[in-house]
Amino acid sequence: MEENFEKKREEEDEINLLDLLIVLAKHKKLIIGGTLGAGVIMVVISLIMTPIYLAETKIYIPQSSNSISAQMISQLGPMAGLVGAAKTPNDLYIEILKSRPARDRIIERFGLMKAYATKSQEQAEQALLANIKARQDLKSGVITFGVEDTDPKRSAAMANAFIEEFRNLNKALALTEASQRRLFFEEQLENAKDSLAKAENAMQSFQEATGAVKIDAQASAVIEGIAQLRALIAAKEVQLRVMRTYSTPQNPDIQRAEEELKGLRAQMRQMESKNSSDSVIVPTGNLPSTGTEYLRHMRDLKYNETLYELLLTQYQSAKLDEARYATVVQIIEKAQTPERKIRPRSSILVVSAMILSLLVSLCVIIFLEYREKASHDLENIKKYDILRSYLSFGHTEKEDSKNKLL
Repeated sequence: MEENFEKKREEEDEINLLDLLIVLAKHKKLIIGGTLGAGVIMVVISLIMTPIYLAETKIYIPQSSNSISAQMISQLGPMAGLVGAAKTPNDLYIEILKSRPARDRIIERFGLMKAYATKSQEQAEQALLANIKARQDLKSGVITFGVEDTDPKRSAAMANAFIEEFRNLNKALALTEASQRRLFFEEQLENAKDSLAKAENAMQSFQEATGAVKIDAQASAVIEGIAQLRALIAAKEVQLRVMRTYSTPQNPDIQRAEEELKGLRAQMRQMESKNSSDSVIVPTGNLPSTGTEYLRHMRDLKYNETLYELLLTQYQSAKLDEARYATVVQIIEKAQTPERKIRPRSSILVVSAMILSLLVSLCVIIFLEYREKASHDLENIKKYDILRSYLSFGHTEKEDSKNKLL
């Protein structure tokens, strides 16, 4: 009995398979025509579509050539919005490459507002940002940067131009400890230069108004010593402020500098104390009023001269460190004019369209077969009539009763 059941089941499977093949053969023109037609239409569409080209350049930035760390990235201040979610140096470099300043220069350089047919700078920036493709290889550290465009030559030119703009931006941004020190000392040096010029002018004006005043060598030496000590204290304070921008209070270098500053201040207090037994300062009251004024101008002049020299030394040292630790961009592959488009991919589009058309054709065939069988089934005809009556807006209770009878 079980054998008969299995045999009967196999026969039903064979009949169902034959029925399916009969249905497919019956509608072969629809299947073949629809599939080939969709493929031909997609070929025509892909030929009409604007081709998109991608030019890429590969760069490598040695990690040993810079001192960027997570702590430095978190302390970039105004640049926080620029770097976004940068977690590694390469993430930071990619964000700089895609940043608004770089995009603005590329838009102006290549006239992209006209090329992209945009009405505003912001629209051109968004369009360019969408065309930028950047990625990094975590193992090798190589950054691949590319730009998509309808013009293959412009695509390659823009990819290479972005690297040039990155180099320019990197010089202007304080990304390393040395860069931060250089910028800070540069600002302080300008202030010291202005103060020195004012002290020199004040001294000159005083001498022109009163004539040359000669003081003894002892007083001159003391005044010069005090001025130099004051300048050392001011320079050490500037150095401490710079160190605190990238180090914590527990840093041994900061603690050492603070101790040195305390010692300098103690020496200053000792030299300025009139009651100190070691003091060699000549009391102000023992000098004529003109001489006292002269000493004050001389003290300010010597102070500003010494401070300027000390800051200049530290500024030059920071510049050397910055040059030593500057971010070196090594171009592995320069972007070349692409020969093949990346979009649209005609083969993929044609195959996808043909597969979709085949599926749609099968759905249509199933629906046609079902409708054909249903049209010869009296029970289904009655059900269709009931459904049609319920869907009509003129449905009445009389028709309800009639439907129940059916």
